Amino acid sequence: MSKITPAKTAPAKTTRATQALDRAGIAYSLHAYAYDPAAPRIGLQAAEALGVRPDHVLKTLMAEVDGRPVCVLVASDREVALKRLAAAHGGKSAAMLRPAEAERITGYHVGGISPLGQKRRLPVLIDAGSIAGRDAVYLNGGGRGLQVRLAPADLVALLEARVVPLA
Repeated sequence: MSKITPAKTAPAKTTRATQALDRAGIAYSLHAYAYDPAAPRIGLQAAEALGVRPDHVLKTLMAEVDGRPVCVLVASDREVALKRLAAAHGGKSAAMLRPAEAERITGYHVGGISPLGQKRRLPVLIDAGSIAGRDAVYLNGGGRGLQVRLAPADLVALLEARVVPLA
């Protein structure tokens, strides 16, 4: 199991995402920040608020490939190439899900969607360039203004994610 240094002041917050991490026995730390719903790019706003590099904060995107939903993780300063996503998931076309559909499928609100603890288990693809060489990454902890920090290897194992070039 990877060792993660806990936050200086870890907020006491339980979400479906943190429960999934606890059940799996994965080391993580919680990091709260002032969520700005008006931010043009939520992942970049989270990185700035936490004082970390944007390429260490993964954004959770909900997409569909040939009509099948899929969860995608990519660094907050990168964009997913939809053609690459479709090919990586064995399809012909990919598109982002509408916010209402993403909320219905995951059980989370937009701005607080985590790949962990979703209502329905979906295939997860992680952009290889977004986690390569990282000791730890941040991702949504299941609520607006809440990030979890953990080792990428633990994230991949827990989600049974496929790591592929997507950006």
